[in-house]
Amino acid sequence: MTTQPSPELIGGYQLLAKLGEGGMGVVHLARRPGGDRVALKILRPAVVGDDEARNRLAREVSSLQRIRSRWVAEIVDADPWAPVPYVATRYVPGLSLHDHVLEEGPITGRDLVWFAGCLAEGVASVHGCGVLHRDIKPSNVLMEGRTPILIDFGLARVADDPKLTHTGWLLGTPGYLAPEILYGDDASDASDVHSWAATVVYAGTGRPPYGRGPAMAIMDRVRRGEHDLTGLPDDLARLLDAALAPDPADRPTLEEILDWLRPQTTAPHLRPVPLEDAVPATVPLAAVHREALDDGTVHLAPQAPAAAAPAPGTRAYTQYAPPAPPLAPQAQPYGQPYEQPYAQPYEQQPYAQPYDQPFDPWSQEAEPATPYVPPLERARRGALLIALAAVVAAWTAAFPWPTTLLALLAVWLLRSGSLAASAVGDRRRLRGRRWYDGVRFLVSAPWHLVRSIPSTAMLQLWALGIAASGALVCYAVAADISTTLAVMGGLFAVAAYAGPGGSRVRSPLARAVVPLAGRSGPWSIGFGVLVAAALLGGLMVVADGVSWTPDDSRPFPGQRLHLPGAVAR
Repeated sequence: MTTQPSPELIGGYQLLAKLGEGGMGVVHLARRPGGDRVALKILRPAVVGDDEARNRLAREVSSLQRIRSRWVAEIVDADPWAPVPYVATRYVPGLSLHDHVLEEGPITGRDLVWFAGCLAEGVASVHGCGVLHRDIKPSNVLMEGRTPILIDFGLARVADDPKLTHTGWLLGTPGYLAPEILYGDDASDASDVHSWAATVVYAGTGRPPYGRGPAMAIMDRVRRGEHDLTGLPDDLARLLDAALAPDPADRPTLEEILDWLRPQTTAPHLRPVPLEDAVPATVPLAAVHREALDDGTVHLAPQAPAAAAPAPGTRAYTQYAPPAPPLAPQAQPYGQPYEQPYAQPYEQQPYAQPYDQPFDPWSQEAEPATPYVPPLERARRGALLIALAAVVAAWTAAFPWPTTLLALLAVWLLRSGSLAASAVGDRRRLRGRRWYDGVRFLVSAPWHLVRSIPSTAMLQLWALGIAASGALVCYAVAADISTTLAVMGGLFAVAAYAGPGGSRVRSPLARAVVPLAGRSGPWSIGFGVLVAAALLGGLMVVADGVSWTPDDSRPFPGQRLHLPGAVAR
């Protein structure tokens, strides 16, 4: 009788913590006595259920073990024939790119060029061993400091081994799969180039390049090449736009991409040249020399040779290098591993997502968690909203009837505009961006004004009820009429913002508040204008009292202002 291994000991590895789980198996943090920590993937019986499957796995592992790169979590041990088959890879104690962007925000500046270059080096080292990754995406890139490390070769196949080709399978993630795979064609080096570019776009913008929504809508945008590169540096955006071309033949090769990204210290700062004088390779953006590697993946000469003239029919990239900013004190030469220690023990830094998730084309992509917003920016947003509520409160105290009518009208218009914008956004997610979206928004606006009346009325009644409750409290404490009106106006603004259906008010306001709060200059101007408007309303109350225009009669004839020199009109 064969003795089954202890569930806590697989292949001599002690299981320390569960890191993730996917279609091919369960991943544990493990370590042999006296050895380094590894990510131990314990394969499911269905994956290696017979000798043929184990032979297939052995051939694949044999190919993958040839990969040796500092930008890849390479295989360090494997036993497809063990009672419990396993594959051990180098353990990377960092967050996935997906979680890193959510917690720290998009990668910007020189760090983004560093990221793109390191990730391209990792993909090139995989291709150099005749292997395609096939599933490059943010959850399969771990951040070791600021350096990306490729993980999860569960979907990789040896490029020249037809025995490992499975027709009829569609594995991957919508938005990061190349369009030719969606058409049913075989994957190629260009497919990984497309996935590399899509992952770099997410790293630099914090958004999937093809948006969100139903999987089928995303795949349709991928096939049409409708990607969003807004917010990326112009030079890098042009490279990524070429790498995301729907036709694989139109994409640059990895060698061309690396020629553009690899730093050269000896290259002078060049001015843009006319397009007809362009050369196939550009001077890279980051002017930091990378030492020649000794791991057999890539070797660079101290100075790149002069580029030859482009061959007929070859796409040329513009030769341009902006002046490189000085290196930050913590910067390191390109290609060297990031050595900053981590604050938490390795066991407390799990992988972000399960491995080897099969792609279900009928599933809807989950919405991401709330992106990271710096505390100072959050404080600015809150200050703008508080100042806006103060404006409503002050002018309600000065002119109760006109301000109340304007506030009710503003709530109605904001909610109607939000409904119209949502309708256009839903169509964009299903059909992509169209030139007539703005026209459609304007034409449908009257219908949404009518459509929003019932729900807007409920929100307005809710807000007026909260304001009336505040008036009762003020009456109980014998507050003067101006204070009571100010409290009512402020409570109405807060209730309309946070009450049932208030999301339709918050959404359009966020379109103004978020950009203003992003930078100190615009925020200071916007906040100053709101504070000035609130002070002006307060000064009018102090100077002239409450004006009941257009009604000449006072609703509360026995109530006087408790302000010296102020007379209620």
